[in-house]
Amino acid sequence: MKKIRNMTLAELAAFVQSQLHAEGIDVVLSGGAAVSLYSSNKYVSKDVDLINVGFVKRSRVRDVMENMDFREQGRYFAHPDSKFLIEFPDGPLSVGEEPVKEINEIKLSTGSLRVISPTDCVKDRLCAFYFWNDQQGLVQAMMVAKKQKVDLSEIERWSKVEGKAKEFEMFKEKLG
Repeated sequence: MKKIRNMTLAELAAFVQSQLHAEGIDVVLSGGAAVSLYSSNKYVSKDVDLINVGFVKRSRVRDVMENMDFREQGRYFAHPDSKFLIEFPDGPLSVGEEPVKEINEIKLSTGSLRVISPTDCVKDRLCAFYFWNDQQGLVQAMMVAKKQKVDLSEIERWSKVEGKAKEFEMFKEKLG
């Protein structure tokens, strides 16, 4: 097994997910780490957002994380041999008002990585742009959409449901 200090962000996420899964805790990668994965690290995230889809108590998550030598620091878990922080944002696993539609599974040497689809990753980043005018969210959504196959008609449908048709047109125009 690869040492934690030598793991990429994706490998670390897969390792942590696999250890949690073995203890009956189901998590899915989302957020900036999913952008890093889908943009081939064009965007670099320093934390791993694992959404606790089973709503397991944090104390159970903490016990498993501590068994892997991660220590709780505020809302994050840190490991002395890793530059990446692990966070467990509250669920549900959703983008805007809708549940995530698809979860991909990627096999890595450190375990199975369950991650939201590229289409839902774009929606997740567009949420930041749509609701908080976060330009970085727009840039990240474009990074993923340019590197991965995404369903633009689904993103457009979702954007309209979220009341953001005009903002979607801005995204589409910038995408080229």
